[in-house]
Amino acid sequence: MPSPVVDLRSDTVTKPTPAMRKAIAEAEVGDDMFGEDPTINRLEARVAELLGKEAAVFACSGIQSNQIGLRAHCTSGDEILLDESAHIFHYEQGAPAALHGVTCRVVRGTGGIFSPADLHGLVRGEDQHDAITRLVCVENTTNRGGGLAWPLAAFREVADWAHAQGLGVHVDGARLFNACQAAGYSPAEFCQYADTISICFSKGLGCPMGSMLAGSTRHIARARRARKLFGGAIRQGGMMAAAALYSLDHHVGRIEEDHVHARFLAERIAGLPHLTVNLDSVQTNIFMIEVSPEWGTAAEYASRLAHRGILVFAIGPQRLRVCTHLDVSKEVLEKVVGAFAQVASEVATTFPIA
Repeated sequence: MPSPVVDLRSDTVTKPTPAMRKAIAEAEVGDDMFGEDPTINRLEARVAELLGKEAAVFACSGIQSNQIGLRAHCTSGDEILLDESAHIFHYEQGAPAALHGVTCRVVRGTGGIFSPADLHGLVRGEDQHDAITRLVCVENTTNRGGGLAWPLAAFREVADWAHAQGLGVHVDGARLFNACQAAGYSPAEFCQYADTISICFSKGLGCPMGSMLAGSTRHIARARRARKLFGGAIRQGGMMAAAALYSLDHHVGRIEEDHVHARFLAERIAGLPHLTVNLDSVQTNIFMIEVSPEWGTAAEYASRLAHRGILVFAIGPQRLRVCTHLDVSKEVLEKVVGAFAQVASEVATTFPIA
């Protein structure tokens, strides 16, 4: 594989900047299980305020923050409602069932965004045969949905509907800051309608690890117990909290660059043969490319790109996902477009890769 590589598979591939590494090295630490890590305490307080919530708890990963969030709402025999494309449904190893005895009931929205009409008639629990519907889960931005940001009014309608049914609302906000930049609302404006929210520091914010769950004092107390149960309680975690604090100060404001880069690539790639991009859906740092079956498969296309030093993710038989991030500079964009153009001019069945 050529070097250097341009890695567009995910924003999780970002590496800490030298300044972030310095913040990590100089972090003040203590034992978080005793509530004595000052850097974690400072991060939790800051995120709670940023999202407009009473409390927050630091977690090792986005999956962990989602799952302790679910545990704060649900118990065995409950059911959650979420879109069929949701990360919680696709990429968390069936954790709702495996960890909590909770089932998932999916709806089919558009790009991961759904409405109360999509949820109508799905609430169960009055009949003793049923699972008890307990929670609605929303993902913002939508991962498999192509990086779409929820419009504030659409989310408010879903949250109001859920609360009117006596249901909780959890937001998987792994890329919440991308959504805020694209849609024009603040984190607190969006999160005011949610009961719990997870955010991730290791994607667009460029940290090596770390996530956060925010919500009411009651929900976060339950989530802390779940974090301990799942082996996620940490001791001197202030080093990772320092990275997260640095990212809030220095990386949130630059997220728009990733969106600009994604739009540039999408517009250039959309004009290539055998490839289709819905430009109307390119809102943030993620976009999808449909590969014509006449050319071959998405996996074959990704393999050809890899031989040219460009890494993308084959998310379906004919679909590629491209994700821009902190480590993708403006200077490499033409190289990416050139590699796509070279592969587009080939025919997969005619030019097999050794």
